[in-house]
Amino acid sequence: MRPVSRLPQTIKQLLASGKATSFTTITGHIRSIRRQKQVTFALIDDGSCAEGLQAVLKNCSDSLTFGTAVRLNGKLIPSRGPGQDIELLVDSAEVVGPCDPSTYPLQAHSGNTTEFLRSNLHLRLRTQLMQQTMRLRADLKSAIESFLNASGFVYCHTPIITGIDAEGGGESFRVEEGKEFFGAPAHLTVSSQLHLEAFQAALGRVYTLSPCFRAERSMTGRHLAEFWMLEAEWTSSSLDELCGFVEDMLKHAIGDTLDHAWPRVTFHDAIKILEASQQSFAFPPHPSQPLQSEHEKYLAEVHFKGPVFVINYPKAMKPFYMRANDDGETVACFDLLVPRVGELIGGSVREEREDALRRNMLQAGLISEGDMAENAYSSYLSLRQHGSLPHMGFGMGFERLLVWIGAEKGLVETGSVREAVGMPRWKGRMGIRHNTQLDSTEWISLLKRLC
Repeated sequence: MRPVSRLPQTIKQLLASGKATSFTTITGHIRSIRRQKQVTFALIDDGSCAEGLQAVLKNCSDSLTFGTAVRLNGKLIPSRGPGQDIELLVDSAEVVGPCDPSTYPLQAHSGNTTEFLRSNLHLRLRTQLMQQTMRLRADLKSAIESFLNASGFVYCHTPIITGIDAEGGGESFRVEEGKEFFGAPAHLTVSSQLHLEAFQAALGRVYTLSPCFRAERSMTGRHLAEFWMLEAEWTSSSLDELCGFVEDMLKHAIGDTLDHAWPRVTFHDAIKILEASQQSFAFPPHPSQPLQSEHEKYLAEVHFKGPVFVINYPKAMKPFYMRANDDGETVACFDLLVPRVGELIGGSVREEREDALRRNMLQAGLISEGDMAENAYSSYLSLRQHGSLPHMGFGMGFERLLVWIGAEKGLVETGSVREAVGMPRWKGRMGIRHNTQLDSTEWISLLKRLC
């Protein structure tokens, strides 16, 4: 049954209908205003679309300025000018939120810099670029969820407060009251994967899109302290199926109707490509070292000129939960590399065999030999002791997806995840307003990157 809303139509809905009406009311901000002798033209923005709606006023008050919030009553009539089929002929105008142009930080034609807008996040969202980015974010979320739901996946709410670190990197935020309140150390989750695997054992195909937190001290445009992660798990053990599903999901989300498959290359073959490239990398590629961001971008942007799956990494480079391949040296995993971003998604076949997982956890120092005491990882190992199914999954940083797709659509211009979320948090930045001050170490790091 098609949902019916009692809410008045948005500007997007009115423009889509293209119909003149006897009477309508529009509420929004003035994006621009142009005064002539007998008539004034104002472009009204309610956030629903990029175009806005032109309003025609015959008696215009001086209080109607850029940024002012207004409620306009009038008739939708056929537009006399190009660009829109209809415009609003205003009968009455009410200022519901005055805006002093002399103090409004967002000036109409001042060319506000990226850093200035980051320091005024509460107003940055009103810029056209950020509005379009937020709408794209919503559209991508809806498209991905529709694909997962149609594929039989169940959405699950996973915990934010946890006692386990899925990656084992030690970059989690600790909850100070955790031990006193919960009886054990507690952290903000860095990944929902280990909990999601418990949901998978019960429900088969599951996913979550939830906030994750990492005490990431890097000042690059690829990392945030708070970000959103799409994670999915399901019953299977085929790396080929895993890569194919991820490719189908993303092609559905971005509207890619081309029939060609994204290439796949093993980690060792990727190293050979990099070594043969004759590029001057800051970190020379080596089979015993992980790929760096510069390597990932070269593979996706220069060599393959598009998305590429790098599969079968050395076991020593990856976390304890990945299933070993028959060679005993590599694990059944992938990283999907895309232009402008590098790594977008990481996934793997999970180690479902109790004995193999126990050895991995011992080597990682997560459990102790002969120690039968319960610890934070006991429940994860217990899943393998009671009817374990072969399963696999992936995790995708949602902001990185926005950077990749947003750049293709002319959005997220800086290529930074900080422009892909409404209220970004990173080292030294949390509030919606910020006075830009970096300490000496951060300034040196920033200057090195710029040079």
